[in-house]
Amino acid sequence: MLNLILFGPPGAGKGTQSEKLISKYNLKHISTGDLLRAERQAGTELGNQANDYISKGELVPDAVVIGMVKNYMLAHSEASGFIFDGFPRTIPQAEALDDMLSDFKASISIVLGLEVNEDELVQRLLLRGQTSGRIDDQNEETIRKRFHEYVNKTLPIQGFYDNQGKYHGINGLGEIDQINAELCLKIDSIL
Repeated sequence: MLNLILFGPPGAGKGTQSEKLISKYNLKHISTGDLLRAERQAGTELGNQANDYISKGELVPDAVVIGMVKNYMLAHSEASGFIFDGFPRTIPQAEALDDMLSDFKASISIVLGLEVNEDELVQRLLLRGQTSGRIDDQNEETIRKRFHEYVNKTLPIQGFYDNQGKYHGINGLGEIDQINAELCLKIDSIL
């Protein structure tokens, strides 16, 4: 089973690259952002709780995210592998993910980090906000707050997986297809 984490700050290209990797490696996609947006759109209690945090540019609490991911994995237990996009975001989530995967007799195969600087991310997200209608992508202050939340709370995961020998950084600047080729080279090297 191939289980990979696509890691990086908001706007690094995780969603774009996930789509390409899902197709090539026949993986089930777990995007916490998509799961959260679906819950918010459906107006569920979970979605309403998450909305309060997201609208402020803050991370949704671990317990909410972990529960959604576990439910998704259970619903797709026949999958040949998963790509985790935007999850885990904290070391406790990474530890919980490792525990969940052990229940499936699996583990994380590789962690690929898309590395992009803050100013580039702000520009990307402001452009995305003009076309997506996403409120959290339309305000520079909120975007920068999300980036700093990422640096303070999520970036430590890089060290967590680096200590396991699973983290590989990829330059997230450049053409989409070139970045994808670099991602695929790293994945193919462990298959």
